[in-house]
Amino acid sequence: MTLTVIGINHKTAPIELRERIAISRDDLPETTRALAATPGVTECMIVSTCNRVEIVAALESADTDLTTFLHRHFGLDPGLLAPHIYQHRDQHAVRHLFRVASSLDSMVVGEPQILGQVKEAFAIARSAGTVGGQLDHLLQSAFATAKKVRTETEIGSNSVSIASVAVELARKIFGSLQGRTVFLVGAGKMSELAARHLVQQGAGTILVTNRTLERARTLAEPFKGRVIPFEQLHEAASEADIVITSTGAPHPIFRREHGHAFLQRRRNRPMFFIDIAVPRDVDPEVNKLDGLFVYDIDDLQQVAAAHIAERKNQATDAEALVAAEVERFHQRQRTVNVAPAIVALQRQAEEIRQAELRRIHARLDSLTPEQVAAVEALTRGLVNKFLHPPMQALKQAARENDSTRLEALCETWSLPTAAEPQPPTTSEIQQKPEIQQSRETSAVGGK
Repeated sequence: MTLTVIGINHKTAPIELRERIAISRDDLPETTRALAATPGVTECMIVSTCNRVEIVAALESADTDLTTFLHRHFGLDPGLLAPHIYQHRDQHAVRHLFRVASSLDSMVVGEPQILGQVKEAFAIARSAGTVGGQLDHLLQSAFATAKKVRTETEIGSNSVSIASVAVELARKIFGSLQGRTVFLVGAGKMSELAARHLVQQGAGTILVTNRTLERARTLAEPFKGRVIPFEQLHEAASEADIVITSTGAPHPIFRREHGHAFLQRRRNRPMFFIDIAVPRDVDPEVNKLDGLFVYDIDDLQQVAAAHIAERKNQATDAEALVAAEVERFHQRQRTVNVAPAIVALQRQAEEIRQAELRRIHARLDSLTPEQVAAVEALTRGLVNKFLHPPMQALKQAARENDSTRLEALCETWSLPTAAEPQPPTTSEIQQKPEIQQSRETSAVGGK
């Protein structure tokens, strides 16, 4: 079994490419099931955010190729995607996932949103039936590591996010946000965070719109904002000095012709767009109009860079903590892998004990039930004492990843090695029918 992480992120690919393979929350379950139906994939999940699209999978062998799935599913030329893809396997995959969950691989190091996004992706994969024992153990360890990083280092102090960086950029552009009208397009978590920071900076009227009117009302209420029906989006937008847009629309919702109309209605007063959506909500052509300023999520990296120096020491501590947790995870995995050998050793000893008791069964007929129980306890105790040294030796060799010593110990007692086929764990047995059923459903339903 091979663990792998494959994907692209804000470090390896421009937003023009990231938006072409971004997966909406509504499409994520179906895409995850399609991935699970790929030959060689035993468990999988997909993390899709504005900064990354990553596949986390357990594969039958290292030869399983997931890049083909990305090319075919998103209709991309392999040559276009290849220079931007990264792939990590086994221990490197574990380290990468732990760093992502701990916000060490984020555009803004220490931002708290990524952990929630990874948890949501994991929950979607579990509901889709594509996660079994291996990924469950891996993700629970990743979440525990992220919590440890958050509580034991200062990396989250004075925490920033993409939303707060966007607001900081707006403040630098306008000098002050006092009395500015802000239009939040999309009522997701990013918009909520942006609204909170804007109010703290003294923003005036807040307008909120969303395709689901009730969600817009929920966001607007704490800020005493005004709700705009989504179909009136373009009419209301010209009222705003600042538009922060973060929808899941597959195509731009603000185009060049809208920009011309906004400038005309605003009598050429400047208008600032912060587009934190992937795919982008604002057509890049809008930025070419005098008086309209558009910043997308990649532009925010310049502002985010200012926070890197402040968090360098905290990030160093967090990296060391993650490295220790990765090693601990693999020690536990190696100990689990030696379990078949330990079980076989215990089984052999128990068979010998039972055989010896049967051999002297006739001599025990005269014993009382209490005496028989005493003999039973005595023989079990002796067996356990004899087994303790070899069992500890097996575990120690596994923890230290000493394959030579482990194979020698297994050969001494004719035990199965970790390389031999191992029976599935209880959790894997329980999950497997779900995974198989999802594959069959995907195969029947097609793409």
